[in-house]
Amino acid sequence: MPLHVLVYCSQAIPGLTFDQIDDLAKDAAAHNAIAGVTGVLLTDGKRSLQYLEGPEEGLALAYSRIINATSHLGVIELGRSEGGPRRLPYWSMRWLPVETEDLRIAEVSDWRGLGSRDEVDIDQVPTGIEGVAQLVIPYVDVGPLNTGPRGSPLL
Repeated sequence: MPLHVLVYCSQAIPGLTFDQIDDLAKDAAAHNAIAGVTGVLLTDGKRSLQYLEGPEEGLALAYSRIINATSHLGVIELGRSEGGPRRLPYWSMRWLPVETEDLRIAEVSDWRGLGSRDEVDIDQVPTGIEGVAQLVIPYVDVGPLNTGPRGSPLL
């Protein structure tokens, strides 16, 4: 069963608090665990970017819940892909606070193919995966060889 990936951004409804975002993430984590979906929600409290991965059916179910959620507006799909390794195997869903500028950069990054480059030119716009990796790494217990908990791949 191939892995599918979906990335989108959206705007929070006015007045949405970090406590409410925490509750939404916990609810999503419970549903995602059953559906085999993992991912991360990056937010500055006003805008969000979410990276999700899992089996096609599980991802479709999670995205349906996202599209119908009343906690945000203006969902824009940034990228979708099939295949590759699971990059966030340790979080059925986790939200992370990010600076507005970092979120803006992640939103305008190159999400085509959802891949990463072997070499990075300092003048190049980062790929979406590279941008998310830089924002997520501080929250992951990184071990040797750029792996997460128990040797799992890290973005």
